[in-house]
Amino acid sequence: LFPGRGGALFSAANNNNNDEAEVEQPEPSPSRLESVVENSKLLRPFRGSFGGGNNNNSSFFDATAAAADAVSSAPRSLAAGLAVSLAMIPEAVAFSFVAGVNPLVGLRTTVVLGFVAASIGSRAGVCSSSSGACSVVVASLGLSHGPSYLSAAALLAGLLQIAGGGAAGLGRFVRLVPHPVMLGFVNGLACVMTRAQLVHFRDASTTGAFLDPRTAAGGAMYGLTLATMALARIIPRVPYLKRIPPSLGAVAASTFLSRALNLPVRTLADVAGADTFRGGFAAALPRIGLPPGVPLLSDPFGTLRIILPYAVTMAAVGSIESLLTVQLLDGMADDGERGSTRRECVAQGLGNVASGLTGGIGGCALLGQSIINVESGGGASRLSGMSAALFLGIGIAAAAPLLGEVPIAAFVGVMLLVCRSTFSWSSLRVLGKIPRLDALVIALVSFVTIRDDLAKAVVAGTIASALGFAWKQSTNIDAVPSTASSSSAVPGRKKDQWKSYNLRGPLFFGSTRKFSTLFDVHSDPDDVVLDFSECRVVDHSALQAINDLADRYGKAGKRVHLRRLSKNCAELLDRLHGGAGGKGKGGGKGGLPPYEVVESDPVSDPVYDVTLKRNA
Repeated sequence: LFPGRGGALFSAANNNNNDEAEVEQPEPSPSRLESVVENSKLLRPFRGSFGGGNNNNSSFFDATAAAADAVSSAPRSLAAGLAVSLAMIPEAVAFSFVAGVNPLVGLRTTVVLGFVAASIGSRAGVCSSSSGACSVVVASLGLSHGPSYLSAAALLAGLLQIAGGGAAGLGRFVRLVPHPVMLGFVNGLACVMTRAQLVHFRDASTTGAFLDPRTAAGGAMYGLTLATMALARIIPRVPYLKRIPPSLGAVAASTFLSRALNLPVRTLADVAGADTFRGGFAAALPRIGLPPGVPLLSDPFGTLRIILPYAVTMAAVGSIESLLTVQLLDGMADDGERGSTRRECVAQGLGNVASGLTGGIGGCALLGQSIINVESGGGASRLSGMSAALFLGIGIAAAAPLLGEVPIAAFVGVMLLVCRSTFSWSSLRVLGKIPRLDALVIALVSFVTIRDDLAKAVVAGTIASALGFAWKQSTNIDAVPSTASSSSAVPGRKKDQWKSYNLRGPLFFGSTRKFSTLFDVHSDPDDVVLDFSECRVVDHSALQAINDLADRYGKAGKRVHLRRLSKNCAELLDRLHGGAGGKGKGGGKGGLPPYEVVESDPVSDPVYDVTLKRNA
């Protein structure tokens, strides 16, 4: 039974007794893409049971099949959540060190934020945690005022995400992010994640230099990392192991190998400290309440003055990274569904509020862990993201000593594979085939992401792309002169004296300067036609340029006929000349002067609005 097909099966069963029943011809096999899209639709819980339609039998079969699919996918979602929870541990610990707090704080943040965001987020498969981008932003705040102020900043950042991205809908502007910016984002993020893994290959006990692979410690670290990467690639190819998430199987095998061979490798307990993995519910359960030591109630304005700049930056960085992650997962899933920006911002905001109230440092959706989740089979249900947080919390409470024995090399190998899959290698192959501006934007966003943070990188890349687009469009305006005839008799003027300019390209603030140079006012005849059939008037600057050109012809004693303008554009031209019955520039009645004539044709005139705020 499959959603959307139960009705057909039911009807076929009822028609078996008909002697003249029609035999359906088999449909051609769908393409691979169509199969992926169709299968992804089958995973939606209770598809069709709440929708329209008059086929009650089909709805019944749809609900039954969807429930069966949800139950059948639960074990894989739980396994994917377990794999993600293991992969989140080293990153959460590393980001805790970046923010200057105890590793347990980062782990608690991952549990609380991950569960809340996954349960109400806009797309299944998104995994949230304490992040490097947010930790870098608030590191100086923690250094100067203490860890409690980090929780207060996370609390305020969550409220800003709810108000700005959720209520005000500012998150929808992420659609303005160009594709080269997306490529630069993933490339820069892959480099940042790779750089974060390199610290594990350094000798922490001496000079901090990279481990020598000829030594026992270096050979074990490099060898176990490579073994984990190889196992993660081999496991999906083994028929009996296909159902095991590759990263989970690779981590488990590497841990067993290190224990069996007694390899001299560092474990999670060695990096985070033995107290972090001592276990017990006292270590796992956080304290709920306002951050201690922060005068949020006694001195709200003073506290706000300290944490507001950090909270605004954290909210922007977290929202951008989360929404870009959702967009990338939309493309990976290819199921026709698109995550809601408002819902994702609200989910991340509530997660950060909960993190701040439990002593956390805040965070956002993580692309690397989300990719692990989707590739491990967790993209079909929210259960994977929620279970990842729960498994991590249970692990801290019940199995912390066991988690502490997992070698760092195993997680490093998994994350290096994630970095490899995150980086857009195709962007390197097309560098010589795409416009130079797009290649520059990719490099710019990647560089700023690595050097500063994601928010600055996306803003810089978007501005560069917008300016480049405006410059290119500003050079596309052109006018083709030809002979024209009058649309109505004009006393004292000959038809052969008319000249037409067929305008092509967009007319906006960037092209108005070139537009004004396309006409020979002194040599043109007494009547000139401006045909806007292939030209789009975009903004106020374009309207002003048209009026200024008409004024130039008017001073020369000539008349301009404007054709193929939208009704909205003609009305706004009239308003700019003091319309609504007033006296215009040319001294005539109405808005437009007598030398500027708009020839309307409801049949052939285009229909569009100019981006100009009209008066009420």
